[in-house]
Amino acid sequence: MIDPHFITTANELHGYRVAQHCGVVRGIVVRSRSAIGNFAAGIQQFFGGNISLYTELCEQTRQEAYDLMRNQAAQMGANAIIAMRYESNDIGPGVTEVLCYGTGVVVTLPESQPSAVPNEPAAR
Repeated sequence: MIDPHFITTANELHGYRVAQHCGVVRGIVVRSRSAIGNFAAGIQQFFGGNISLYTELCEQTRQEAYDLMRNQAAQMGANAIIAMRYESNDIGPGVTEVLCYGTGVVVTLPESQPSAVPNEPAAR
């Protein structure tokens, strides 16, 4: 899997050179809320403030989509991901899609620096 330090929302990875573009990488998760979860969240809504049950569900779903994206990038031969983004859409009542996507790339250090790129042997 791609090291999280080599994933960025920027269009470049500072200090590294993009040697190859592997293509768009993505992770998609579709989730529904359970009736019990909706009931408990409804109680939290009644009192106001952060609805922690939904916050946890959202965070878990985003993490799953992120991990799927990292796996796909690694399978494509990338060692970094640039321009990473999240999107979400309601598919139906209580059903949400979360998409995490970016561009899988192979990065290298400029030739004047020693190697510290994941999945690349150290320079000799």
